[in-house]
Amino acid sequence: MNYFKENFEKMKAISDDIFTHPELGYKEFRTKKTVEDFITETNPDQVIEYFSTTGMRVDLNHQQDITVAFIAELDAVRVPSHFQADLQSGAAHACGHFTQVTTALSLYGYLTEGERYKDFDFNIAFVFVPAEEFIDLEYRQQLSDEGTITYLGGKPEAMKLGVFDNVDFAMCVHTIGGEEEKTVEINCDLAGFLYKHYNFKGKATHAGWDPFSGINAYSMSTLFNTGLGLMRQQLREDLYVRINPVIDNGSFSTNVIPNQVQVGTDLRTISVDYMKIVAERMDKVAKGSAYSLEGDVEIQTQMGYLPFVQDRYLSTFVAEAFKEQDTITKWIDDRGAVAAAGDIGDLSFMMPSIQISYGGFAGVIHGDDLRMVDDEFVLQEFPEFLISVLNKMNGRIDKNQLYSRSYKEYETYIQAITQGESNEK
Repeated sequence: MNYFKENFEKMKAISDDIFTHPELGYKEFRTKKTVEDFITETNPDQVIEYFSTTGMRVDLNHQQDITVAFIAELDAVRVPSHFQADLQSGAAHACGHFTQVTTALSLYGYLTEGERYKDFDFNIAFVFVPAEEFIDLEYRQQLSDEGTITYLGGKPEAMKLGVFDNVDFAMCVHTIGGEEEKTVEINCDLAGFLYKHYNFKGKATHAGWDPFSGINAYSMSTLFNTGLGLMRQQLREDLYVRINPVIDNGSFSTNVIPNQVQVGTDLRTISVDYMKIVAERMDKVAKGSAYSLEGDVEIQTQMGYLPFVQDRYLSTFVAEAFKEQDTITKWIDDRGAVAAAGDIGDLSFMMPSIQISYGGFAGVIHGDDLRMVDDEFVLQEFPEFLISVLNKMNGRIDKNQLYSRSYKEYETYIQAITQGESNEK
């Protein structure tokens, strides 16, 4: 395993470069070039498949019956107050994705050195995916309108394009914010979410001269927000429901009654069935708010991501590897679910997937202070641990424990979730 120690400084330089040059989803062109340069320098004959503006897939082999995809996310999140934020876009690697990339590159380098990948009885593919964070939606909608993409999230888009068609199971890793100790976590499930747009419409009049003839769209949105607040008492706590309404569009002037205000909110929960129930309740609150003030509301629903239930079978190999090592000091396998979300949930609909989380970071995830503090663990010891996980899987993957669904099944499932809600009035 000396490879990881010998290449520590190189990976540190790559990590620092990506961290100090964060990019938003579908715009990760500098990061893409960094990945390309490392791969071609390591193996000039390597074939790289490209997708979705900045996405890449690299296959080490095709001879085996089972294929695992190791996934790294390229994008940053928008946190303008982060100490290393891009001054123009507000992008910052407050999500830790920059170390996902270095981890994948470290594994690639190790497995290609001396063709170590040939020692495994499964094929290994590396997939570098753009746009995991569900942000910068106006730009992504523009890409969608142009026909460049269909999905605003990178993994669903890759699924549509067939990037994962011949993959049997997937592995991803993710930073744990505020966990400075050498830590590994498994089996932390994630919520899924819808994104709702409520466009309240009224009638503009002079706010001083003739407010009596106006219909105040802002008042409708205020009533809606109040109604959601009162409705929270009726929401099940065990299903991690989260709602965060904000005004994301509107026509405002102090001397004009607002005639249009749009409220955008996500709706998170770990249950798809309960997601539908809460969405219907929210729509009723919106319609009632508009009706009571003699206005109208248009409702649009965008699918965000599906809930992510980690594959417990695949996680057993991670647990075995942890028990046989003595450098990583902390183990977490009892957190249950959290209300955070990721498009790994969508991929897990199609195939068994796990996301191994790791410490070595101070600060709050998606906060303005997240930073790597244990470089040696994150860039050297953790990738080495992941190789031990692959070694545990070698020769032991039971195909009967794996499942497979098609993209068409995924598409049908997504449509069923949003059916009847889109473009209601």
